[in-house]
Amino acid sequence: MYKTMKTKALFLFIPAICAMFVPSFSQAAAKELSKPALIKKMQKGGLVLYIRHASTEKDYADQVKADVNDGSTQRVLSEKGWHEAVHIGRAFRFYNIPVGKVWSSEYFRAWQTAWLAFGEYDKNAAFNFLPHEDFTKEQMTEMKQKVTPYLSAMPPKGRNTVIVAHDDPFEAATGIYPEPMGVCYVLEPKGKGKFIILGQVAPSDWK
Repeated sequence: MYKTMKTKALFLFIPAICAMFVPSFSQAAAKELSKPALIKKMQKGGLVLYIRHASTEKDYADQVKADVNDGSTQRVLSEKGWHEAVHIGRAFRFYNIPVGKVWSSEYFRAWQTAWLAFGEYDKNAAFNFLPHEDFTKEQMTEMKQKVTPYLSAMPPKGRNTVIVAHDDPFEAATGIYPEPMGVCYVLEPKGKGKFIILGQVAPSDWK
């Protein structure tokens, strides 16, 4: 009986060890594309556009105690952030960038950015922070596993998937810290957890 239990424990332990050595399937393009090149790619569709929420009054780790259903417990958009979100939406319409599914985290600053920019959104807890200020490797891995399937999923032909969320989940999935607030990262999904990062557009670069 002891041998059987030991064998079962070994089989349970092996996947955990293997998961530690799974390589990241994200990669940056050999050279980041210019803004005109990025816009041209976005106009054709088929991309995932990850937008960090627009500017807030302060930057601090509210996720430790925040209630996603109560804006008074969270960092919310500043007046600058509201203008940034509207500006991003206008830029998408000006450049005729097709938008399909719009995802947001459950935090007010994320879904409000999505609403102001695109007029629609679906909240998804996969894009939330974990409730910690300083993340362990295991916690970063957990966020990566939640976010990566969305970054690698190919949208319907001629459409772009938009995700409006936060810095840490994106960093967990890509190794890149997205700044400033309101930045849009342009990803080319390849399916099965794979994607290529083509470049980024800061909120002030849309003009």
